[in-house]
Amino acid sequence: MKIKEYISGDLFLWALVLMLAIFSFLPVYSASSNLAYLNGGEGNTLKYILKHFAHLVLGIGIVYAVHKIPYNYFKGLSIIMLPVVVVLLIVTAFQGTEMGGANASRWIRIPFVGIGFQTSTLAAVVLMVWVARYLNAMRDKIIEFKKSIVPLWLPVAAVLMFILPSNFSTTAIIFSMVLLLCFIGGYPWKYLLGIVGAGLLTLTLFILMAKAFPGMFPNRVDTWVSRIESFSGDGDSDSVYQVEKAKTAIATGYVTGVGPGKSQQKHFLPQSSSDFIYAIIIEEFGIIGGLVVLAVYLLVLFRVVVIANKSDTIFGTLLVIGVGFPIVLQALINMAVAVNLFPVTGQTLPLISSGGTSIWMTCMAIGIILSVSAKRQAIKAQETPDEEMNPLDVLSEAL
Repeated sequence: MKIKEYISGDLFLWALVLMLAIFSFLPVYSASSNLAYLNGGEGNTLKYILKHFAHLVLGIGIVYAVHKIPYNYFKGLSIIMLPVVVVLLIVTAFQGTEMGGANASRWIRIPFVGIGFQTSTLAAVVLMVWVARYLNAMRDKIIEFKKSIVPLWLPVAAVLMFILPSNFSTTAIIFSMVLLLCFIGGYPWKYLLGIVGAGLLTLTLFILMAKAFPGMFPNRVDTWVSRIESFSGDGDSDSVYQVEKAKTAIATGYVTGVGPGKSQQKHFLPQSSSDFIYAIIIEEFGIIGGLVVLAVYLLVLFRVVVIANKSDTIFGTLLVIGVGFPIVLQALINMAVAVNLFPVTGQTLPLISSGGTSIWMTCMAIGIILSVSAKRQAIKAQETPDEEMNPLDVLSEAL
């Protein structure tokens, strides 16, 4: 039985995804002991590792299902899904969930099954497909700013305005990726500068409104300020505690680490299985293990660039960049936070951190990328039959 008879697309990317997924069981199993104690499980991490296993199995299933869909279909799907995700974001934003007086409306409960779902992650993928679809449609036309407001920037604003109050880091990542996609897609840079200015002005006004009228609407502005102050050394908050414990974990790990499952800081680090899992990885596997994980994500970036470059259409190129780059950017931000190079953001480590929605949406994005790659392989196979290809040709195509 040949694996290639059942899967298609870039096999290197498949291997990297599976490598991250399989490796994730070690740090998640180890770090989950803290959750087990906090939730009265007397340290029994079995249910957490089974939950993580279920999330990953469903995630790989999503990769397989999505990569079988011809990527051109995603144009139409984005038209259907964008209004849906905006409605979901509105429902999420106005459900009034608060934590310590701050807006914590990031998840909604799926009826009947009771599973939490973070709507912003789905919105990010759908919005990237929408932007790629628009830029592809305008590739042979002169783009005028006024004419692009409704079909491009209004949907972007609609998505971001409902994510911002509860999740600044995700808003910033999405906005940055939209700008990058527009730049690559040929959107006039002078208009993009105006959009950046408008975005910064909107953010400033939002912060000023939140500070001037603190009870007007739930938000996390005070949390943002606290995290920035903590990063600069002037604050005194939970963020300082988390960062200090993460730094202790990294220092303990040194070069080779203390060994799988032997982390001590996992018992004190609140988000040891999600936001700060990279610190636990370094503690248990050392700087060498941390660098290997970083290298794998950089290899994912390399494969994304290769697939985007080899796509047979502009839409395919933009699609791969739009859904692929955020995965690596999120990973780099997560790792930067763990080693205290960036303020605390709450971003998880894709395919490694525990959490269902993040894994599923990352897998959906991977499936889209593989769909583009599979189309390229199909075209190549028609041009050059398998029996006429020698091993060097296969290697050349893979690279």
